[in-house]
Amino acid sequence: MEINKIAGIILILGSLALGYLGINKISENTTSVKVFDLKIDMSNESKKEQGYIYLGLAVVLFSGGIYTFKKHS
Repeated sequence: MEINKIAGIILILGSLALGYLGINKISENTTSVKVFDLKIDMSNESKKEQGYIYLGLAVVLFSGGIYTFKKHS
């Protein structure tokens, strides 16, 4: 295997892991409770923002991995 393909695979796997962490951060920090007709939304905005940053970085890593994997030397 060429070094470009190995690096591409590593970037793609890293992006999947980072995306998984981002999705978990977003879902863990969003909670809503419904009491009678009142809906209370409790969320940690800074942790949700960190999750969105993780997702953005995952997209960048994934596209870089695809580019590196398909690149012809």
